[in-house]
Amino acid sequence: MTTNSQSQSQQYQSQSRRNRAHLSQFNTTQIHLRNPFVVTFWSLMSPGLGYFMQDRTLKAFVTVIWGIFINVKAQINLAIVYSFTGRFDLAKSVVDKRWFILYLAVYVYGIWDGYRGTVDLNKQYRLADLEDAKLQTFNIASWDINFMDKRSPWVAVMWSAFMPGLGYLYLHKVVSGLFMIGWSIIVLYMSHALEAIHLTLICRFPEAKAALDTEWLLYLPATYAFAMMDCYIDAVENNKLFEKEQSQFLREEYPIAGFKMPRLSQE
Repeated sequence: MTTNSQSQSQQYQSQSRRNRAHLSQFNTTQIHLRNPFVVTFWSLMSPGLGYFMQDRTLKAFVTVIWGIFINVKAQINLAIVYSFTGRFDLAKSVVDKRWFILYLAVYVYGIWDGYRGTVDLNKQYRLADLEDAKLQTFNIASWDINFMDKRSPWVAVMWSAFMPGLGYLYLHKVVSGLFMIGWSIIVLYMSHALEAIHLTLICRFPEAKAALDTEWLLYLPATYAFAMMDCYIDAVENNKLFEKEQSQFLREEYPIAGFKMPRLSQE
């Protein structure tokens, strides 16, 4: 079954020079027009998020894991927390300069590559759209089934608000979804955010404040905001892709302008 799925995918790819989308059993990958400055902004917020927006999954995973590891070692988030509270001398003293300099090079590269890569992908998309290659609509394999369908952007946002990663699963981006869920669980656990929410609900505010680990808590706003925004955009673009495929099908099957659709007899 997997072999048939792969051969079907290769058949679609061999028919054109550039493809707008690829459906595998675990993922739906596509190129579409993106704002380079938006991708640059998320690359600035956290290394790897820009690559998630570009659907460059392997780069995203490696860069995110690398960024988290170096950030913790260099205590960059802790220094940011101290800076926000006006304790600049303390912020300066907690940063491990050896790890920070190592962090800086890849961080700047991610920002630059986020902008450059988005500009290049936009060019590739325009060429692929002009070519109007046939789109793959269905993929069935041993582990999962993937198909092109319309999905609600706001439902994707809702699930991402409950837990980052669920919106990706709704859009059948299984690998990205599982990675984001795992990352969110780690952050929620290490930051004691759920414990602080529980203490806040029972009005034990000083204990809730004391329970929080602000160094890890600083990851949460970007994680939640990015997951909701990216899933919304992905859902919108998937719906556009679905409509493009329908348009292709109708043009191929009913090419004559004067063709009249059959109707049921009035009898």
